[in-house]
Order: sequence, then structure tokens, then C-alpha cells
Amino acid sequence: MAAPITHDQWKTVRTSIRRTGDRFTGMVSSSSDPHAEVTSGWSVVETAAHVTAIAWLYTSLVRPEDTPIPIPALEAGLEDITVDTIDAFNDLTLRHFGERDPQALTEQLRAHIDHLLRATEGLDPAQPVVWLGGSRVPVAGVVAHLLNELLIHGRDLARATRRPWEISPRDAALFFELFMVGVVHNDSGRLLETGKPVPGRRIAVEFRSAHTTPVTLVLDRGRVTIGEPGGEADVRLSFDPVTFILMMFGRVSRPRAVLSGKVAIRGPRPWLLPAFLRVVHMP
Repeated sequence: MAAPITHDQWKTVRTSIRRTGDRFTGMVSSSSDPHAEVTSGWSVVETAAHVTAIAWLYTSLVRPEDTPIPIPALEAGLEDITVDTIDAFNDLTLRHFGERDPQALTEQLRAHIDHLLRATEGLDPAQPVVWLGGSRVPVAGVVAHLLNELLIHGRDLARATRRPWEISPRDAALFFELFMVGVVHNDSGRLLETGKPVPGRRIAVEFRSAHTTPVTLVLDRGRVTIGEPGGEADVRLSFDPVTFILMMFGRVSRPRAVLSGKVAIRGPRPWLLPAFLRVVHMP
């Protein structure tokens, strides 16, 4: 079973998303060139628009009775999204969310973060809500995923504009525990149905870090579940949470993460990890 979501985690992720949102919007609003390239195909304002649209969408997911889907064209395809089609979804979002003024984007992003926090204030953080691909994510996991978007894309902005950007291990750990473990614990829906070959055998990977509760994720015939505590693992992965999220989102290569010593792979069958990660990767 996954560890329960604690009051401290819920309080921390709510505090962190507000603080990180202020850091992110400050960097956007002070950019000398809003159209400078940040990542391949995305400028400063397009990166800001992407994160702003996500924040808006997430409020509608946690409170669908109060907030309609902000971009009607997205609603029909939400249940069909997988980790390998998320890029097309992002492109569709940017085509329909046309705001590109830096000041307007920063004001909207702050407002949507505030709205999300108000909308979730009285909710049980472990309450599952329907997310992309028909998956079910705890409310705290939705907030943690948006925090992670701010952290990852804030780093992109900082590198492009040669400015500092710190990601704390505690904040990175929230993504792993509240979102990644949370979606597996509840129901991953179609999210991990990538169409790639599924390993022919059961693979159990134990994840450990100084900032998270040890947990084993089990991939068996395409389905991912939480393993029993103390059960046998094929792979034991020890990780620094910051390096881990950067690796999972393609900002640091797997070889570099391992060579840095911040991701260590052990266990009786470590060669099974690549097959596991072909299926278990995150949007």
C-alpha cells in the first residue's frame, strides 16, 4: 500500500506552489526578451502560456461542478491522452489558448494558482479526481504535478536567461510521492498505455530516497501497482529527488544521472529497469 498523504505534505505542497509560482512569474515578467527561445519551439511567453493553461485546467478537474473546462476543444480528448501523446495535447492547448502578453500571463497564472488553492482548501488531499487519460489522481497529486511543471519549466526559463533557479529536494519529492505514487495507487487509466512492447515478465522496482517513504512499483502485463512492503524487488533504485524528476522529464540523461551518483541502480536484476521505464514514465 502507498503511504498515506500527511498533513505536513499537504501543507508543504500548498505553500511551495504559491512560492514557486511567484518565482516563476517574476522571471517571466522581468524577461528582457519575451520571445527568446527557451526550449525547442517554445519561447518565454509560450512556456508561460503552457503553465498558465495547465493551472486553469487543473481547477476545472478538481472542481468540475464549479469550473468548466477552460478550452472546450480539449474536453473530448482528455480521456484518450497517454504519456506518449501529451506533446500533441500541449500543442493543441497552446493553439487554443492565445494569450502571449507577459504581464497578462503572469497575472492569470497567479490568479489560477490562487483559485486552485481556494478550490482545494476544504477537500481531502487523498480524494481521487479524474485526470488525463482517465487516470485517477489524489487532489494533492494534482497540486504536486502543477508544482512540478513550475519547477521544470522555471529551470528551462532560468537556463535560457542565465539566471539562478533552485529546486529543493523536498519539493521534488512531493511530485514522486503525491503524484507518481498517487496515480499508481488509485488508477493509471490509459495514461501508461503507450503501445510499446510490454515486458513478458513481472518487474518490481523499489524506490528509495532520503526524502521519501520507500515504495515498490510493480509492472505486470502492462499494469502498474504498488508492491507489498518488504517484498522482493528486481531493481533497487536510490535517488536524489531533484535529479530524478529532471531525468524523468528529459532534462538530464539517464547515463548522466547514474554517473553523477545521484541515481544508483542495484538489486538482483538491474538490467530490467529500462524495460520498466519504457512503460512507467510520466507526462
